[in-house]
Amino acid sequence: MTKNEINRLRVVLAEKGLTNKWLAEKMKKNPTTVSRWCNNEMQPSLETLLDVANVLGVDVKDLLWSSKK
Repeated sequence: MTKNEINRLRVVLAEKGLTNKWLAEKMKKNPTTVSRWCNNEMQPSLETLLDVANVLGVDVKDLLWSSKK
């Protein structure tokens, strides 16, 4: 994990067999925005992260990398 990897959104989408495009449509967000979240180029707000967790049916903690080593 590099220091810029904050969220696990790409990993969770892959585990569920879903795409960035699918998430963008469900969230009514620009696909480029969702792609940037998945690539850790930018991060969603906490409120948005909670919405993402609800759409994916996961705990919000599952979307975050652990800071513990």
